[in-house]
Amino acid sequence: MKIAVINSGSSSIKFKLFLMPQGKVLAHALVEKIGETNSTITFKYDTNKHVIPSVIKTHHEGLKEINALLKKHEIVEHFCVLDAIAHRVVHGGEYFKDVTIIDEEVIEKIKELIPLAPLHNGANLEGILVSRKKAPDVIQIAVFDTAFHETMPKEAYLYALPYEMYKQHKIRRYGFHGTSHSYIMKETAKNMGTDAKKLNMITLHLGNGSSACAVKNGLSIDTSMGFTPLEGLVMGSRCGDIDPAIPLYMQRELGMSVDEVDALLNKHSGLLGICRDKDLREIEKREDELSKVAIEMMVRRVKKYIGAYAAILGRVDALVFTAGIGENSYTIREKILQNLEIFGIELDKKANRQNAALISKESSKVKIFVIKTDEEFEIAKQSEEFLKNQ
Repeated sequence: MKIAVINSGSSSIKFKLFLMPQGKVLAHALVEKIGETNSTITFKYDTNKHVIPSVIKTHHEGLKEINALLKKHEIVEHFCVLDAIAHRVVHGGEYFKDVTIIDEEVIEKIKELIPLAPLHNGANLEGILVSRKKAPDVIQIAVFDTAFHETMPKEAYLYALPYEMYKQHKIRRYGFHGTSHSYIMKETAKNMGTDAKKLNMITLHLGNGSSACAVKNGLSIDTSMGFTPLEGLVMGSRCGDIDPAIPLYMQRELGMSVDEVDALLNKHSGLLGICRDKDLREIEKREDELSKVAIEMMVRRVKKYIGAYAAILGRVDALVFTAGIGENSYTIREKILQNLEIFGIELDKKANRQNAALISKESSKVKIFVIKTDEEFEIAKQSEEFLKNQ
C-alpha cells in the first residue's frame, strides 16, 4: 500500500511517500519558501539527495514539482496511482476524534477551526484542496493533532470559566502535537520492552513549537497546549502561559487591536520576543544577557511542567525528549534535568552529551530517553490501520 503524507505549512510542504505496512520511505520532499523568489525543493530517495533552487509561487506549484520528481525518478507515475493521501491537520476541535476521510463537510469544519490554529489550519487546508484537485479519485485522509488528547478527563480539558462557555462555544483545552506524542509513547514502550498501557510517562516535544504531555497507561491525561497552540511552554515566537489579563491591558491601555495582540502573542513573542531570535542554535552561541534570560525562561517553564505532571501521574516510568531542540541540544536537556533528583530523575551527563538514546543513570528511577519523532510515519500508520478496517 502506497500512502503519501502531506504536512502543509504556510510557506512549506513536507511530503513523504511510504510503502506500508513495511514503513519504507520511497521518497521524501521538502518545499521551502513558497511564494518567495528563493524557493528550494529538497528531494530524497534511496541514498540520493537533490537540492533544487526554484521559484515556487503556490502550494499547487509545489505539489506539481513533487509529482514531476516522483515521475522523473520512476518512483510513481502520478499522485493518482497512490492508495491514499494523508494530511496532517493541527486542530480538529471536538468534531474529529479519529482518522477521518476528507469530504466537503470535513473541509468546512477545518475552515471553521482556522481561528483556533491561525498559523496552521489554513495552511493544512491549502494542501488538502490542492491534492484533491491533483488526485480527485484518491482517498484523502485527515489525521488531527488534537485527536490523541481526546482521552483527557474533564478536569484536565475544562477551563475555570462559566460552564456555558464550553457547552455553547466549545472553549476548552484541546492539546496539539498529538501525532508526535503518540509516536514517542509507542517507541518508548518498545525501548522499555513493555506495553504502553502499563507505563506512565512525560513526553516533551521541544522545537519551534513545544508542548509537554502526561501519559498514563498509554492515554494522554494532560498536555500543555490548550484551546489553541499558544498556551504552555515558551516557544520560538509564541509566549506560552501568561496572565490572561495582559491581552486585555494591551487593548484597553495600549490601544492595540485584537489582530495586533493576536500577532504579537503568536508571531513576535517567545524566544524571539525576548532576544530577537527564535533559532535556539544561534541563541545558545550568544553571550548577551537577554539570550541567556530567554534560555532560562524556556528551561524554567519546562521544569515546572515536569513537576506538575509528576504530581498528577503519581508514578513516572519514563521522561522523553523529542523534536528539534529535544533531540539535538544536550545543553538544554541538561539544564532542564538539573535538580530533578527529587522525582527520581537522574541524568547521565556523559550519555547525554553523546546524544545517546538512553541518557539516565542506572540508579535513576525514571528512564530518560531521547527519541527522534516521526510524525509522518505515525500518520501513515494510523491511515493504513484505518483503511484496513474500512
